[in-house]
Amino acid sequence: MNRGLFLLACVSGFLAVAFGAFGAHGLKQLVSAEMLGVFRLAVEYQFYHTFALMAVALAKPWVDSPLLNWAARLFIAGMLLFCGSLYALVLTGHKWLGPITPLGGMCLLAGWLLLAAGVWRSRGAQ
Repeated sequence: MNRGLFLLACVSGFLAVAFGAFGAHGLKQLVSAEMLGVFRLAVEYQFYHTFALMAVALAKPWVDSPLLNWAARLFIAGMLLFCGSLYALVLTGHKWLGPITPLGGMCLLAGWLLLAAGVWRSRGAQ
């Protein structure tokens, strides 16, 4: 197990719950229903990729590939860019953050591909 990565996933999970609660209770009266939906989307994707980070951390003993490290890095970058830009967009209203979101989405997609490639090419335990 990659202990540091698993710990980072735990922190990300904590933050996703906190952001989700903030979105459900604190933002309801402050932003439009559309922006609330955007915030919820960011929370959902943060959760999905928190679990992906946990999977990468736990797969270390069975999947012997440096591609796992790259997948984790891309998941982290993707969460920061995709989820972070959506959170910031909702909280600040700055529309210029919009173009950052697809870059984060590309990182998330690439992370999944590298995770799959790492498992495929692994010489770890069967």
